[in-house]
Amino acid sequence: MSEHQLPEGWAFSAIQNLTSADGLISDGDWVESKDQDPNGSIRLIQLADIGDGDFRNKSNRFMSEEKATLLNCTFLAEGDVLVARMPDPLGRACLFPGVGQPAVTVVDVCLIRVGSSSALTNQLLKYWINSPSFRGLISENASGTTRKRITRKKLEKFEVPVPPLAEQKVIADKLDTLLAQLENTKARLERIPQILKRFRQSVLAAAVSGRLTEEWREQNGVSDTDWDALTVGDVATVATGKTPSRKEPKYWEDGDTPWLTSASTGAIYTDSAEQFVTKSAVDECSLKVFPPGTLLLAMYGEGKTRGQVTELRLSATCNQACAAVTADEQKILRSYLKLRLLENYEETRKAAAGGAQPNLNLNKVRTIGISVPDKEEQTEIVRRVDQLFAHADRIEQQVNNALARVNSLTQSILAKAFRGELTEQWRKENPELISGENSAEALLERIRSERAAQKPTRRRTKIGKTEQAAK
Repeated sequence: MSEHQLPEGWAFSAIQNLTSADGLISDGDWVESKDQDPNGSIRLIQLADIGDGDFRNKSNRFMSEEKATLLNCTFLAEGDVLVARMPDPLGRACLFPGVGQPAVTVVDVCLIRVGSSSALTNQLLKYWINSPSFRGLISENASGTTRKRITRKKLEKFEVPVPPLAEQKVIADKLDTLLAQLENTKARLERIPQILKRFRQSVLAAAVSGRLTEEWREQNGVSDTDWDALTVGDVATVATGKTPSRKEPKYWEDGDTPWLTSASTGAIYTDSAEQFVTKSAVDECSLKVFPPGTLLLAMYGEGKTRGQVTELRLSATCNQACAAVTADEQKILRSYLKLRLLENYEETRKAAAGGAQPNLNLNKVRTIGISVPDKEEQTEIVRRVDQLFAHADRIEQQVNNALARVNSLTQSILAKAFRGELTEQWRKENPELISGENSAEALLERIRSERAAQKPTRRRTKIGKTEQAAK
């Protein structure tokens, strides 16, 4: 935004010139692990606590009062603007609401305390920093290769538009209302994927138990007792792969056979690979290459990986963390077997044995129980599940589209506020509140005069025992 585009009564100012004499712009403190104390009375605010407009209060680190005093830490005050100098996203800002005890923050967070008579309120400064224009400025001036960061010295020199003081409150109130409505909408939308997840699981449970086709059986004269109680081992072959030696380049360099791991099981289908082995590896290590249609089940892996199932849409080999399940099409439809393995995810996980990282084995996979109806009913079950899942997928896509629109609208509202468009009518109705002594330029001049008369005190504030007790 160039200066001639500013609304009437507004002015540009660097952030460092906005704060009043009792304000403060500072990096957080350099607090190392050795300086922390889980029993300390001083809370350490970290990057994880800084949300995109909201304080998340996620961290759980502390230090002693003695150590904070020794390190000459800057203690946070309620209403301080905290800016994350590292992603993600880079430059996100929130207001510190207080945490019920003295607190300091880490060096990768910039602290801005606007002071008692600043040219810009802390609330509006937070919104400005989170606006698209300012974020773009931060991105353009970030440095670093692996992880981008913005320095405090650059931040405080960035210019922001300053509305007249009365208009600032109107803008902040409008933003509070509009963005709160959007956040409520976003929260409701974000709950829908979990509802759909439970819906899909209930569909799978109804499918493999026979509830989904009760009416179909009545119409076709099929008895509920016609289902066979079998195991995966009864209806499929279960095998695993292996990992060729990494010390043998001939097994890996310029390979063309996909090699999968348990991490490859996160999607319903797998049609690509990140790693490949050579024909030498396949031949010399006797690797099994499994055809498309093979069901790959993760026998161990980090997080929620164990128990996941995917269907191969390519020929591939795998490592020993996977069970390759190949359905005997004379006994069971592959697609029906897949439904059972997907439905049994939680029970499969519980069957794992071991210490810190429980694992499954091929025998445990083979003993997974499965109730098998005749082929005609299997086909009907798969058809109905596909139909219901497709409906859930359409809803989920609509939700994702709506969330994208909400996020876009949030940025659009901030951009409009940044340009003064949210208060255009208000300015027309209140010309006396944006001109003369009420203009932003007059406000900034008062700040300059105050600083000329009294040099700002930029020393770090320490909290003594009496003040700490009062908090």
